[in-house]
Amino acid sequence: MRIKNLQEELASTSYPGRGIIIGRSEDGKKAVIAYFIMGRSENSRNRVFVAEGDGVKTRAFDESKMQDPSLVIYNAVRVFDGTTIVTNGDQTDTIYNFLEAGNAWEDALRSRTFEPDDPNFTPRISGKVENSTGAYWLSILKTDCGDENSVQRFFFEYTQPKAGEGHFIHTYMGDGNPLPSFEGEPTLVTVRGDLAQFTEDVWQSLNEENKISLFTRFIDLETGTWESEIRNKNQ
Repeated sequence: MRIKNLQEELASTSYPGRGIIIGRSEDGKKAVIAYFIMGRSENSRNRVFVAEGDGVKTRAFDESKMQDPSLVIYNAVRVFDGTTIVTNGDQTDTIYNFLEAGNAWEDALRSRTFEPDDPNFTPRISGKVENSTGAYWLSILKTDCGDENSVQRFFFEYTQPKAGEGHFIHTYMGDGNPLPSFEGEPTLVTVRGDLAQFTEDVWQSLNEENKISLFTRFIDLETGTWESEIRNKNQ
């Protein structure tokens, strides 16, 4: 697979939906995570990321305008026993609970399916990172060509990340009605700069009209400590 420039890949479509990027910093010393959300409807755009404990969650920017919180308010990032979990929905909690019970993350995701937002049936995308090694996993749960009665579950494992590289998975291939689900393997992309530069590059590359919030984290593989940033269009 040919590596793609992350900024160019992000800018190549006006609506990738929600996206997860996981990889390794240029110096090879840090695991890198990014999660962003975009929105077209008023309900989707009425959100911000807020830090909560060692993770992050979505919250309504204006509570009076929130219509249906079921698919837009959730824990996006949680940490369990040296493992960072990042997803685009409440399956974050499902994965956390399964790991806590001694089960595999695949088992957690096999208990879930795509989102029930007919006609889009938005895929559930998820990531998991070992904070000590930087090894990471990605997954997508989606319909079989829009068939709401058939779910497809894909799992991807990256146990030997390379410095300056990562993988990018997102919910939609682009704008449309209904929105076309992501297809294929996660995209191999460049990871450049320190936390501040990486965050700025991702944020500026997302479509200005549709981007809502961005979370980034660099995890030191030697110490297990991390630094995070949050960007919100709604301030």
